Amino acid sequence: MLHGAGVLRIDHLPPLHGHLRVPSAALLPPPAFAALAVAALPALVTRLRFGAALLVAYGAALAWAVLLASSGEGLAWPFTHRQEYLAVLPAVGGDPLGWLASFTERLPAYPTHVRGHPPLPVLVLWVLARVGLPGPLPAALLAVTTGCSATVAVALTVRRVAGEEAARRALPYLALTPAAVWIATTMDAFFAGVGAWGVALLVRGGTGGGPPGVLYGAAAGVLLGALPYLSYGLVPYLLVPVVAAVAVRITRAAVVGCLVGAAAVTAAFAAGGFRWPAGVAATHVEWAADPGAARPYLYFLVANLAVLALLTGPATAAGLAVLMDRATVAGLAVLTGRAAADPAVPVGRTVARRVIAVGRTVAGPVIPVGRVPNRPGAAAGPVRWPRGGVGALVAAAAVAVLALDVSGVTRGEVERIWVPYAVWISLAATAVPGRRWLAAQAAIGLLLQGLVLSPW
Repeated sequence: MLHGAGVLRIDHLPPLHGHLRVPSAALLPPPAFAALAVAALPALVTRLRFGAALLVAYGAALAWAVLLASSGEGLAWPFTHRQEYLAVLPAVGGDPLGWLASFTERLPAYPTHVRGHPPLPVLVLWVLARVGLPGPLPAALLAVTTGCSATVAVALTVRRVAGEEAARRALPYLALTPAAVWIATTMDAFFAGVGAWGVALLVRGGTGGGPPGVLYGAAAGVLLGALPYLSYGLVPYLLVPVVAAVAVRITRAAVVGCLVGAAAVTAAFAAGGFRWPAGVAATHVEWAADPGAARPYLYFLVANLAVLALLTGPATAAGLAVLMDRATVAGLAVLTGRAAADPAVPVGRTVARRVIAVGRTVAGPVIPVGRVPNRPGAAAGPVRWPRGGVGALVAAAAVAVLALDVSGVTRGEVERIWVPYAVWISLAATAVPGRRWLAAQAAIGLLLQGLVLSPW
């Protein structure tokens, strides 16, 4: 009906922006890898030292994304499109500052993706070409390697926020995420990596004072401050580092460093002649004249969330249900002044202590009070409650996505636009551990790659 009305003429497989296709024999290697990863990855990330577990998970994420992309049109194919960022590099030439200063003025003449974004993605690819790596393949490799590195960055953040065991539980789900179909290869995957490392650096240095805290904070500020210049839709993403910072109680030195780093990015773009508000206004004008503006708001208000469910997989949906149940039970405990249902959850005499109990309940599986092993084969030790929980990170990313959805800023194509948010929301899958759920995640990725011909 919507197709007949002419409002979805650019979406041939709504709510996805792509075409339906028949799987080919080229799709055989990814299932073989998925079967091996589902069987071996959970045990490996549990038993290896944490650093080695991160490397294994990153390797698995990279292999999964590359195999999926290679089974289709190839890793570099999305960057060959005439509406992609590389098409505008000749206009940049040898004068990136002159191009930046005239970016807003000349916006109508640029390809679709350039018109819909700030100038930083083009400048990143320009630098890549200048250092001797021009063309679609280096751009694709930058996107997929950076995007997959979000697996490591998110796990490092979870370790600081919720403890090492929670980080280990998250690694297999981060590596075999269905979002890998669009992590290989869109520039939005690059955005996801930049944002995830910004959060990881912030919490890494945020618990220490002095020069290290300032330096980590400044580095985080540069990465996080760059996000609005990579995509206008990443402004709500900044809620994730705020929640993570509160969870670990970062020091004042780290906060100052972060603000200075972010301000330096803004100042650099302003000095170069690009004003962010003017860029937003110009992009809005271009968007209003684009066929995408005809997409119906109410349809995509719901359809966007359906696409997010595909991006994050069934394990995430099940995990979200578990986290919401825990939040409801724990919230009732706070309101009624009673302890949570499980005796392992400590409830103090004050509301503040009860709120802490809520956070611990939502954070992850209930751990009996006493002495438990940190991981299989390790010596037993005293239980140390995490300072926060993955539930808070999931909630921050979910609220940010809902803000974008309700605002109508993102109508369609969220399979790529929401990749930076999907990697955080996928943490909910840790509430339903088990190889069957991990296999379901991989199966959704295979179905998406096999049945959907996406331009990215």
